[in-house]
Amino acid sequence: YVRLALIPVFLVLALGSGDGRVASASIVYAVIGGTDYLDGLLARITGQYSRLGALLDPLVDRVLVLSGVVVCWHFELLPRWALAVLAARELFMLVFSELGLRRGVDLRINAVGRWAVWPTMFSLFLAMVSVTWVADALLFAGLAMTLYATLLYVRDGLRELRKASTSA
Repeated sequence: YVRLALIPVFLVLALGSGDGRVASASIVYAVIGGTDYLDGLLARITGQYSRLGALLDPLVDRVLVLSGVVVCWHFELLPRWALAVLAARELFMLVFSELGLRRGVDLRINAVGRWAVWPTMFSLFLAMVSVTWVADALLFAGLAMTLYATLLYVRDGLRELRKASTSA
């Protein structure tokens, strides 16, 4: 809940800056992303699972990425076409996940999707702290991985829907 509550704080700080590169906003973004990673790592190490956490964690990830996209778009910190593709993917996954949940289909996070989060989030963070080609390169790498992961999610979701309809 704390990570989710910090996202509006990040947006206010970042959008209130002159160029999207203010230390306070970058720190809040890093704290949200970093604690998300640590929380997931600790849950896997300790074998802890909660239904709420499984539903809330991907939502917070998507909202954080979309918030970073908003800031980077507003201040033109990264190529807008890539940000538009990333935002469209995140919105698609929100809708796709919701439809799956309504039909009783739980999508497990795939490895590519898990790996894609970090170059994507780090590219947004890096663009908010510095002017460097590395942010662009990470965005493109993260975007490629994210789109591949999306194809896997759609494939798996359709497979699960078919299973559910044949067993009903």
